[in-house]
Amino acid sequence: MQRAYTAAMTPPFLAPVGALAALLLTPVAAHAASPASPRIERLVLLMRHGVRAPLDGEVPPATRTGQPWPRWDAPAEQVTPHGAAALRALAKADRRWFAAAGLVAANGCPDPAVVRLWTNSASRTIASGEAYAAGFAPGCRITVGHKPEGTNDPIFEPLGAHPAAFDASRAVESIDRYTGGAEALTRRHAAGLKLLEQVLACPAAPCSPAEPSSVRPSEDGHGIDLKGPIRAASGTAQVLMLQYLEGLPPAQVGWGRATPARLEALGAVHGALFDVFSRPPYMAAFQMAPTVDRITQDLTATTAPKLDVLVGHDTNVAALAAVLGVPVKAPGFATNDPAPGGGIAIALVRAPNGGQAVRLWYRTQSATDMRAARDRTVWTPLRLAGCDEGAEHRCPLPQFLKRLEAATEPARD
Repeated sequence: MQRAYTAAMTPPFLAPVGALAALLLTPVAAHAASPASPRIERLVLLMRHGVRAPLDGEVPPATRTGQPWPRWDAPAEQVTPHGAAALRALAKADRRWFAAAGLVAANGCPDPAVVRLWTNSASRTIASGEAYAAGFAPGCRITVGHKPEGTNDPIFEPLGAHPAAFDASRAVESIDRYTGGAEALTRRHAAGLKLLEQVLACPAAPCSPAEPSSVRPSEDGHGIDLKGPIRAASGTAQVLMLQYLEGLPPAQVGWGRATPARLEALGAVHGALFDVFSRPPYMAAFQMAPTVDRITQDLTATTAPKLDVLVGHDTNVAALAAVLGVPVKAPGFATNDPAPGGGIAIALVRAPNGGQAVRLWYRTQSATDMRAARDRTVWTPLRLAGCDEGAEHRCPLPQFLKRLEAATEPARD
């Protein structure tokens, strides 16, 4: 069973051996003590951007509701002021955790050679990086690196770079093997789709557009087209969750019908989208190959920073989880539905034999903490099947890198 640790707790890698049992039995520790020497040598964090206003078309135009949708103050697709505040709080909690791990100083402006922030070129990811930097080191100038806005960055949108090796037909075959086919995927989420209809409460069902389920190559051959109930409902489910995370009054979150428990259940419908675009092995390989190259460099290059924070999208986090073969779960969110601001942390550590090893966490805010913009996080250790050594769940670095290479091999033919 995986254990989640809040940022208020002493990180488990800092606990003295004699105190480990007590730590596991004690839910909260008073303070996070700094180690005598760093236990983490480097860390790369791949995270999703913060809470944003709905995307244009995220709720399909043909979707019907019993009442009008609430209006958002922020422009479509952009990180909201509340989303930026939640990211600043997230970064504040991260700074405490990283300082306790020996990666950065607890206060002051970090050395630019130690901390690197890189975001996708979309305006919402750039704004997320800027908010994170402001919370991480208030009053300091931390460069938020990115490609020119609107240009493709293969680290985050590799299929947008139209890789020559990508074969859309092979991708569909992989998706069908993984899901059992689009119709089977829809059947598995019948309960969630029914729940969404209840929340939408339109005068005459169905409320969401109804069309047959299918997965096929896109017309240009560079991507995948998904049609059917999952495609139509996934964005709607996400918008309802965003209403809650934004802090809208309960009566406006799904018109008062989308309770936190219902939102968590609906998150599975949103997460089903990644069963097509991110998790099938062929798709995961192409979604992650450039990112894996960046991670490998972060863990091996002598010039790499101690801390590299990459700010992208839920598709990136879902694909990395697929390549690693681990689930991601934040409090208040469905399993494998990546939370805004949530990310996978890959840390380079020393094993007892002196060799280099890797430890993994899924680091998030809970849905309620994000809604309140509280500086509190949850760190859930992740275990790699077949590479899980000791109580710290270490994976030797050479073995870890081989796993990444093997998982992305289809994209390197």
